[in-house]
Amino acid sequence: MGASGYAVPACRAAALACPARRAARRAPRRAAPVVGAASGDAARTSDRVSNLQNEGAYAVLAKATALEREGRDIVHLEIGQPGFATPEHVVEAGVSAIRGGKTKYAAPDGAPSLREAIAAHVSTTRNVDVRPEEVVVGPGAKPGLFFPTLAIVNEGDKVVYPDPGFPTYRAMIEVAGGVPVPAPLRADGASFDMAKLSDLVRTQKPRLIVLNSPANPTGGVMPRADVEEVVRLAEEHDAWILSDEIYSRLVYADESDDGGKAFSAISVPGAKDRVVLVDGFSKTYCMTGWRLGWAVMPEHLARKVELLAVHSYGCVAAFTQEAGIAALVGPQDDCVKMVAEYRRRRDFVVKALNAIDGVECPVPEGAFYAFPDVSAFGKSAQEIADGLLYDAGVAVLPGTDFGANGEGKIRLSYVGDTATLEEGVRRIKAYFDGLER
Repeated sequence: MGASGYAVPACRAAALACPARRAARRAPRRAAPVVGAASGDAARTSDRVSNLQNEGAYAVLAKATALEREGRDIVHLEIGQPGFATPEHVVEAGVSAIRGGKTKYAAPDGAPSLREAIAAHVSTTRNVDVRPEEVVVGPGAKPGLFFPTLAIVNEGDKVVYPDPGFPTYRAMIEVAGGVPVPAPLRADGASFDMAKLSDLVRTQKPRLIVLNSPANPTGGVMPRADVEEVVRLAEEHDAWILSDEIYSRLVYADESDDGGKAFSAISVPGAKDRVVLVDGFSKTYCMTGWRLGWAVMPEHLARKVELLAVHSYGCVAAFTQEAGIAALVGPQDDCVKMVAEYRRRRDFVVKALNAIDGVECPVPEGAFYAFPDVSAFGKSAQEIADGLLYDAGVAVLPGTDFGANGEGKIRLSYVGDTATLEEGVRRIKAYFDGLER
């Protein structure tokens, strides 16, 4: 019998009785060789993934979660995840679809009924005629960014993108073999520095220009005149435009120059043949975990992107697509209420940040992010973010997670409830008040 009272198998008992075998059991065990692995070039990863980095939000969340496991109380202002539940009629549509047997494969480019609903929605909201054949549905909006880039950009092609901007832009350019060309934003983060953008397009002659309005991380909404100028530049230099509009419905009504909407490049007359519009359900309908998005593009490009879908994720879950239809064609009351609440939270956070000596925070016109300038404290964005996390218990993102031009800034997401935001800004103020300037 073993020490625990369980019988020890004879073979194991013999091993334990032999000193040599006991010593062998205590010796470090070498890892079994991996079949096909090699110590030289065969073990290396490809160049296209060698420089890929994680999204900062996920990295900071991991750090914050580790601190919470140690017993620390952390206020989470790092993740851009809506603080509301998916609307009930959308949930019911998805559940009913599962119960109704819609659990089989679907068309790679999306169910015809959903593509029809998306085409109608985009036609109405962007004032342009869109056909279902020009719509490709994906598991979230990211395939709508990645796959058209793969289908458009050749090795060595230049791609202009906003910096600071969503980290996926640089990642998708590099994976496609393109050359990232970061374009700086103006001071308030609402748009590109248009003079510098014009010079970049003229000198670099990009294959693709990436737009994001409303923007992550700044919350900026591009003025219509700037969007029209980007289209003019693209036409003049024969470039594509990829317009990331995932926050399109999160615009604070009386502050946009286009009647409470973010003006889209696809709405410019004659631009449709060179524009890829990307949008989805995650932000507007609080469906981040449902993984559902779409892209609108010229039909010839849509067929190539459809092939990339076939050979990667195959299709989007049929029941998720039913929920998407319910979201688009059903009541929009929850969206209207959500935007009004985000505006209230934005006003509180921006006012509180600007009341801190040394912090300057522009008023974002869309999305749900604040992007204050904290450079007055003489520390890097990463040092500030680390200090807030480890010393103050507040998780935020350094501006440099969004590109080199984000230095001196931090990003806060104001999706949390009032109590969370109040505690967060209280801790932020205490932290900055304790720093020497």
